[in-house]
Amino acid sequence: MEFGFLQGNNFEALPQFITSLAIGLLIGLERERNPSAKAGLRTFALVAVFGTLAALLSTKLGSPWLLIAGLIAVSGMIIAAYLNNPREESDPGTTTEIALILCYSFGAMVWYGLAKLAIMLAIGTTILLYFKPELRGISQRLTRRDLVAVLQFSVLTFIVLPILPDQSYGPYDAFNPHQAWLMVVLISGISLAGYTAMHTAGTRYGAPLLGFLGGIASSTATTLIYAKNSKDNQVMLHLAASVIVIAATVVLLRLMAISAAVAYGALPGLLPVLAAGFLAGLFVIFYNWRKMNNATDLVIPETSNPAELHTAIGFGLMYIVVLLGAAWMKDIAGSQGLYAVALVSGLTDVDAITLSSLRLFNLGQLSEQQTVAAIVLAFLSNIAFKFGMVIFIGGWNLARLVAGGFGAIMLGVLVGLFAL
Repeated sequence: MEFGFLQGNNFEALPQFITSLAIGLLIGLERERNPSAKAGLRTFALVAVFGTLAALLSTKLGSPWLLIAGLIAVSGMIIAAYLNNPREESDPGTTTEIALILCYSFGAMVWYGLAKLAIMLAIGTTILLYFKPELRGISQRLTRRDLVAVLQFSVLTFIVLPILPDQSYGPYDAFNPHQAWLMVVLISGISLAGYTAMHTAGTRYGAPLLGFLGGIASSTATTLIYAKNSKDNQVMLHLAASVIVIAATVVLLRLMAISAAVAYGALPGLLPVLAAGFLAGLFVIFYNWRKMNNATDLVIPETSNPAELHTAIGFGLMYIVVLLGAAWMKDIAGSQGLYAVALVSGLTDVDAITLSSLRLFNLGQLSEQQTVAAIVLAFLSNIAFKFGMVIFIGGWNLARLVAGGFGAIMLGVLVGLFAL
């Protein structure tokens, strides 16, 4: 927005001060609601404006020490206020103090031309402050094992991944350590998000959410657990069937996200196929919704944490084996060899062959049609494997309820494939 009418009237800096004032009022509004916070609406607004003023004077006088002195002054006032008014046991800690320092910094950022970034950070800060009970609840629900696994994932992502060589090795130049581990990080990250959300949300949001998160974390584990529980409790039949079909449908969304992240060029050919299967599954889900017994107790699928070291390494090895096997079979047996690998590997895991096919597509060793066909065959093989699990673990009563959803998904995918 232009403020030309302010030029030459000594008001050129007014927009920056208004922006800083708005930032301070936003954060201060949240703190004002907290009775234990010792700074509220006015204090935060003044501190943000003070940050912009200190940055302005620092620029005009050519002395960056004025900006630092302003930060020291804010910190000193915070310390003095708490020395004169000792904190009570109910005080939340240092959250308000850090928020004040951030508010001063946001005000300075506005003056230095970083207003958009300052506003984004201010909104993020306000969200963190407001959702304190929810964030505390999430941390309390996570076990020590889960936290260790997240730390492992962070180390392997931000420490190990950058040092792996980004160079192709082996036959067909298919093996690239950096790319292979990047695929591990991608799948582990998606699965970890679903795993964490599922164990954090619990059962209070019902079967649809459990099916959705189960499909993100592990649709196979979700199918196994609900098939087993429906056999022990016939009241759960319709609910278990719905959760299993939802989880299988969500796998298609998962594959869309993976394809968009790894090989965007293959998405135009892959998206219509996956979308057709997803819409077909969605229709069955809504159709079966009225048959569900919402009063039935839900069970959270017991899935292993995908961020654990042995899980990540196991998937990495599987990805490399499938990648090399697909490239080799494609070389000696053409498309039929590739499709055979897709059918076999897709039985237990559709992610490895999907990533392998997309990797070979990026290398120019697979056409778009071959890539789409391989992923579709792997998905259909995986659906067939899950249906076998439903029959042998859950019994025919559950299988009859699941068959309609699985059949609709498979039919939708095939229609999308042959329509290309």
